[in-house]
Amino acid sequence: MADVKLTIAGRPYDVHCADGEEAQLLQLAAVVDEKARGIQGGTEVRQLLFAALMLADDAQEAKGKIDKAEPQYDPLRAAVALAESREAAARDELRAAVVREQAALKELEALRAAPAAPPPEKPAHDRALLQIADRIEALATKFEQIS
Repeated sequence: MADVKLTIAGRPYDVHCADGEEAQLLQLAAVVDEKARGIQGGTEVRQLLFAALMLADDAQEAKGKIDKAEPQYDPLRAAVALAESREAAARDELRAAVVREQAALKELEALRAAPAAPPPEKPAHDRALLQIADRIEALATKFEQIS
């Protein structure tokens, strides 16, 4: 526990605070002292009372401004959330595209590494079609000779 000596409205005060909070306490005391010194006349208690009331008014006014500004941030928060979700979706799509590309590259490498396949043999029906074509030509030649 730390001891701090404060001066407010020209009067010294000894105050205890948690270790490490001394600077903050001195800063707060300076704000109260400034308000109290701005009040002329009256007793020390009256000066501190009015200083406390003025600080409470300042705090309430600041809270009101925050409350009024808060709804204005809702559309911005929604826009940020939408942008973040779209970014996540785009990142997922990109990952999926990278995975597909890697799979295609592996498949291409495998095809390049595999020995070339011999040309497919002509099926029997191709030979039959050639024989039919030959017969048609022979018939056409005979037909020309007859006519």
